[in-house]
Amino acid sequence: MLQRLVLLLLLLLTAVASAQQWQPLGPDGGGVRSFAYDPTNPDRMFLGTSTGRLYISTDGGHLWSRFAQLGSSDDMVLDNIVIDPTNPQTMYVAAWSVLSSANGELFRTRDGGRHWETLSDLQGKSLRALAIAPSDSKILVAGALDGIFRTKNSGDNWERISPENHAEIKNIESVAIDPANPDVVYAGTWHLPWKTEDGGKNWRVIKKGVIEDSDVFSIIIDPVNPAVVYASACSGIYKSESGGEMFRKIQGIPYSARRTRVLQMDPANHNVVYAGTTEGLWKTSDAGATWKRMTASNVVINDVFVDPKNAARVLLATDRIGVLVSKDGARSFQQSNRGFVHRQVASVLVDRDDSSTVYAGLLNDKEFGGVFVTHDSGQTWYQISDGLEGRDIFVLRQADDGSLLAGTNHGILQLGTTASTWQPLNVLEGDKPVAARTKGPAQLMAPVSDLALGQEKWYAATSAGLLISANHGSTWRSSGQNLNDLVSISVQDRTVVAATRHEIIVSVNSGESWLAPKLSSSISAINAVQLDGNGNIWIAAPEGAFRSSNLGNSWEYVASLPLSNVVQLQYEHESHSVLALGSASTSIFESTDNGRTWQRNDSGWLLRDLHSAHGKLAAATAFDGVIIQPESDGVIIQPESRSTTAELPRANIGNQ
Repeated sequence: MLQRLVLLLLLLLTAVASAQQWQPLGPDGGGVRSFAYDPTNPDRMFLGTSTGRLYISTDGGHLWSRFAQLGSSDDMVLDNIVIDPTNPQTMYVAAWSVLSSANGELFRTRDGGRHWETLSDLQGKSLRALAIAPSDSKILVAGALDGIFRTKNSGDNWERISPENHAEIKNIESVAIDPANPDVVYAGTWHLPWKTEDGGKNWRVIKKGVIEDSDVFSIIIDPVNPAVVYASACSGIYKSESGGEMFRKIQGIPYSARRTRVLQMDPANHNVVYAGTTEGLWKTSDAGATWKRMTASNVVINDVFVDPKNAARVLLATDRIGVLVSKDGARSFQQSNRGFVHRQVASVLVDRDDSSTVYAGLLNDKEFGGVFVTHDSGQTWYQISDGLEGRDIFVLRQADDGSLLAGTNHGILQLGTTASTWQPLNVLEGDKPVAARTKGPAQLMAPVSDLALGQEKWYAATSAGLLISANHGSTWRSSGQNLNDLVSISVQDRTVVAATRHEIIVSVNSGESWLAPKLSSSISAINAVQLDGNGNIWIAAPEGAFRSSNLGNSWEYVASLPLSNVVQLQYEHESHSVLALGSASTSIFESTDNGRTWQRNDSGWLLRDLHSAHGKLAAATAFDGVIIQPESDGVIIQPESRSTTAELPRANIGNQ
């Protein structure tokens, strides 16, 4: 027992040491939810993400670095960051979960982020709004789905200040506190705005001039003239000059851009107001009389920062693009994402001829995503997405001639070695269910989950069946197998194996005929399949890894692999090794002896895809871009040994 404990401790210590060496390389950018800055030093900025990650910049947003991971999972949206203006070491971050409306937290640090705690009075509440009283920094107001809460002692204790189970004062999306009187609070719900003037004892709806059923996303108050209030809603932007007694709808912003997520007033000129919408940034310089769009309409804005030292400097927190910065009062913008990586990379590929060239295929970033490439091991990245038309990239492969193939949510595309635009490879032989009939041949439009490029033929695993090409993708034909929703495919020489979630087919003649072997009863589902150099078939399953040496006639459970829910297996030709990756795992396991022993390489990051080339591993993380294996040895896992996997490094969090 003592030897096992010592071994486990050594594994964990080694994992921690290794995790410190792996660093995200990019592509820079991604989704940003919120900004905050140190009132005593505006160059010290923070940004929040949709996965609990908090970043810091000490030079006004030029360079970013990871600051903290808040929450025990990656589903916390950090929409509100508040810094105490009298003591910037004290910060508050309100969070809500994208997975559950009954989950959320308020995080607090009192030592500049070295330690974080969750405040127990608000534990489990989905917090959508947070404000600190300008006149008394000990007073904060938080908006949750179940009401409004206030603290008078810097978060130590909270009280509900909205009626419990109120039919209307719920689903609080925004709050604002009067600059002079902290008892005056505005709250925006998913229906209408409300106001209290006595600290929550009495509330009244302030809807004169506001269209009914207006989700109120943002409320701001003029700090010099508190009677001037702006509110943004799904129905437009409203202005009141009577403390909310009467609103008038601001004209000049088109209907399509009226989903205004944030309003921000220039701290030096209160006639200047910025409106961050789902269709770009709008600006007024005359207190709302006229508005002008300052960005393209495809820029989705979640927050706006106006530098209090230099009002011409404006930063935008955007979906997909990351941070945009302007130095000329929002007339022009450039990306400012160095060090900030918050991309969902689904596939990573190392160039077979140049190990410093790495390709990344992205999800959910539309025209700002697609495929990125670095030619200097991640120091700089370039988008190479012309022709992809905003497609999600599920898989990347490299053909023998060096060209790239992308399996996407809408077919297959190819980028030639000297080309600058992706070209579709979707012509089908015959009219199949996967086809979209256009003028000319039928076209593949189904999602493509995997591609395997053999020397004789290419194979595509699609949602509507297995496709085969004998002419390098010029045309595709159906395999003739009645299988839908294929998830994985692998080829070695003339042997091919393809899988759905619950069955596999095997061919030993390049797809001319097929076998349908029976799976082990221990396999509940298939995550991936892989052929190794010895002709063995490997299956990644929720129960672990399984191997067959006889084309699937019998299966052996690979008990030596210390992983459950294996999601990927890969055969590395150069080293003749098998690589394994688990769900919610930070470790990559490698076996060079057909699965008898395994070497563990811990990255410290949650992984979703890996690729090996030139003796080096590149991996796609869940939310943090691409990482590349450092020059270090792993840990040998003997057949009888099992260990836990290290988690993504997180801030020290404890309940109050």
